[in-house]
Amino acid sequence: MSAVICTNTPTIKRAFSPLSWLIHAFEVQRERRALADLDANMLKDIGLTPDAAYREAHRPLWDIPTH
Repeated sequence: MSAVICTNTPTIKRAFSPLSWLIHAFEVQRERRALADLDANMLKDIGLTPDAAYREAHRPLWDIPTH
């Protein structure tokens, strides 16, 4: 006898919450500031050029990914 396990259960789409969006936006900004502090060797280790890191670090607060 074998068991079947479903791993692709549908996800529940949550309603928009301004507070959770704001918290997420500040987390992204914190990560972008940390990215701006990396030197060229560290950026090379993660596969980024200094120009790409600069562009990402200076994106506006409201320009965050939706995922």
